[in-house]
Amino acid sequence: MNEVIEKEAIHIENMIYEIRGVQVMLSSDVAKLYQVETKVLNQTIKRNINRFPSSFCFQLTNDEIDELSSRSQIVTLNKSNNSRGYNIKYLPYVLTEQGIMMLSGLLKSDIAVKVNIEIINAFVKMRKYFANNTSNNEILVNHEKRLLVLENTLDSFKEKELSKIFFEKELYDAYSLLLDIFNKTSEEIIIIDNYAGKELLDILKNVNKKIIIVSSNINEILKKKYESQYNNVRFINNNSFHDRFIILDRNKLYSCGASFKELGKRCFCIYENNDKDYLQRILKTIGISR
Repeated sequence: MNEVIEKEAIHIENMIYEIRGVQVMLSSDVAKLYQVETKVLNQTIKRNINRFPSSFCFQLTNDEIDELSSRSQIVTLNKSNNSRGYNIKYLPYVLTEQGIMMLSGLLKSDIAVKVNIEIINAFVKMRKYFANNTSNNEILVNHEKRLLVLENTLDSFKEKELSKIFFEKELYDAYSLLLDIFNKTSEEIIIIDNYAGKELLDILKNVNKKIIIVSSNINEILKKKYESQYNNVRFINNNSFHDRFIILDRNKLYSCGASFKELGKRCFCIYENNDKDYLQRILKTIGISR
């Protein structure tokens, strides 16, 4: 267990707030739990900003800071008292559950991995609480049990079944989720992975769908042998991608933090990205129309 949590008896649930209809944590609170400086955490987000769409991470506005501070004595947000006020570049980041899952994979820290389990459990606990109390449309947001009225609670906190973080040696669960994602498609699966190889093809040979593999390191001998026996995969050589993606029916996008041949060997996450602009840009980069 993290020493910060033990020594200060911190309840992570009290660090979770409802802002813009979603559950979030302040980057400063996440940094405290991970035992890193807030500046280091924010720099990690900025350096990898393409991995943090607005559904994963966003900056608070001045009005949101005022509202959050007024409704909770737990929140202490420093505002500059000089003539410059507090410029937007100093406004704090907040992270959703998916953003924290992504962040834990970027921070090279054993503590981040361990604490992430506690954070995800806290999000799950809060979602269950919200679901059980939607009839009164009221929730508790901190240890003082202050009541707030929420709109669209059920939609905002519905669990995403096909987004998950996996830890070391969870090989079966990782491949099981991958197959569940494949089964969501009706016609076509696009897989982007520069390290696509035999391990992936062994799975795909039994998938009765049209499949496109996009990779910059396709083994030509392996490709010819596969195509001589199976005809469900088309290969596209493309060197534009670093991350791994799955696209279902050119309409639904998933991002995977690990190459498909490494699933379950180390900590990583698979998550659904609902940003249609990102999806369209990825398809355009591949040279495929939606």
